[in-house]
Amino acid sequence: MDANNNNINDSTELRARGNWNEVKGQAKQKWSNLTDDDLTYEEGKQDEWFGQLQHKTGDAIDDIKAWFHRTF
Repeated sequence: MDANNNNINDSTELRARGNWNEVKGQAKQKWSNLTDDDLTYEEGKQDEWFGQLQHKTGDAIDDIKAWFHRTF
């Protein structure tokens, strides 16, 4: 199910919340210029958050989403 209409399965999002610190560490290894502030996610602001990550990393939003999907 995808209640947020964000192309990420809700069960994936729930698992992500459980291991978010690990994922943040992996993201900071992949994109060394990201900070904890960059990886602070606010509920309901996912599109804005991905846009900020795109701006900071220079990667396409679809590539960033795919990386998070693979990592979870």
